[in-house]
Amino acid sequence: MPVEEPHRIVCRLDDLLEARQMTLTALAEEVGVTVVNLSILKNQRAKAIRFSTLTALCDALDCQPGDLFVVE
Repeated sequence: MPVEEPHRIVCRLDDLLEARQMTLTALAEEVGVTVVNLSILKNQRAKAIRFSTLTALCDALDCQPGDLFVVE
């Protein structure tokens, strides 16, 4: 079985929340996802994200996908 290469996509959710003085709980309520799922994303443990969730996050944070994710 081949070894899975780690991805280099980094989620900048912490930075965006801090800049907007918003809590993870408030964002979860506004976006309609669980705090646990946002925490997985925030802590770089997510393997995928739905476009509908990405759209909702961008709407709630008033940002673009490139503000939320960077490649390192």
